[in-house]
Amino acid sequence: MRAMVLSQPGQPLELREVPRPARGEGEVLVQIEACGVCRTDLHVLDGELPDPKLPLVLGHQIVGHVIARGAQVRDLAIGARVGIPWLGWTDETCAQCRAGRENLCEHARFTGYTRDGGYAELAAANARFAFPLPADAPATQLAPLLCAGLIGHRAYRLAGPAPKLGLYGFGAAAHILAQVAHFEGRELFAFTKPGDAKTQEFARELGCTWAGDSDQLPPEPLDAAIIFASVGALVPAALRAVGPGGTVVCAGIHMSDIPSFPYSILWEERVLRSVANLTREDAREFLALAPRVPVRTQVTVFALEQANDALEALRHGAFEGAAVLQVR
Repeated sequence: MRAMVLSQPGQPLELREVPRPARGEGEVLVQIEACGVCRTDLHVLDGELPDPKLPLVLGHQIVGHVIARGAQVRDLAIGARVGIPWLGWTDETCAQCRAGRENLCEHARFTGYTRDGGYAELAAANARFAFPLPADAPATQLAPLLCAGLIGHRAYRLAGPAPKLGLYGFGAAAHILAQVAHFEGRELFAFTKPGDAKTQEFARELGCTWAGDSDQLPPEPLDAAIIFASVGALVPAALRAVGPGGTVVCAGIHMSDIPSFPYSILWEERVLRSVANLTREDAREFLALAPRVPVRTQVTVFALEQANDALEALRHGAFEGAAVLQVR
């Protein structure tokens, strides 16, 4: 099969012919239609996440059809359309799994990081972490739901029932969450790179009451804020933007160092927390909610062999919404 392969962090992906993925007894083999391009892929590419499997096929927002299944797979039929997210396997026996926190599994494996992902024509996936998707929606529209949607929605829930919600970094996840929050009647405030009038207008089109620069304070205190951008300096900015009892959620897997800040902006029972990975319940909950909203993803489509171009476009904020590789 064709795949875009990472040989060494810091180097561009290479288009190669590689063997078809081996499929275990509890796994399915999926013919890939599309795979979303995520900022986490950039963190792996740039060597900011440690110890990736090498060589590696990136990509963890996979949409495709089951073309083969292992002897232990009962729930997914041949031909079923499935989505494969970041969390690719858990042991179900460690202390975190037993406590209902499989997103923190001590031995977890991750799609496009510690196991091969979706920048390819085929992928093997543990059947427990392959989720049914509607057959009639375009694959490129569905792909961003598998990470920007799933982990974004986990961050959204952990922000609590905040009537006034701020979103720092208005990319793939925020443009999905804005639709959910608007559907649920929340008032939204978008924060972008300073001077990014185009993205601010995009945020207002998606229902944000206010959109401004990330170094600005909102016109009124927020109840909660979610930081999607991987910029540590946004943490004290967001703490200053939320009122007493407010929550700031860091939604990324990687963030630059957080600068020191005075205790006074954390005081008054403000909460600062991170989000790690996702659970199967997150996936079931969000994939049921998305068609009710309905969530409409805005995507820029690239061919598989253009994966490097897609990653660089993401790095430089060259599009609104999400980037997706169309494989077939």
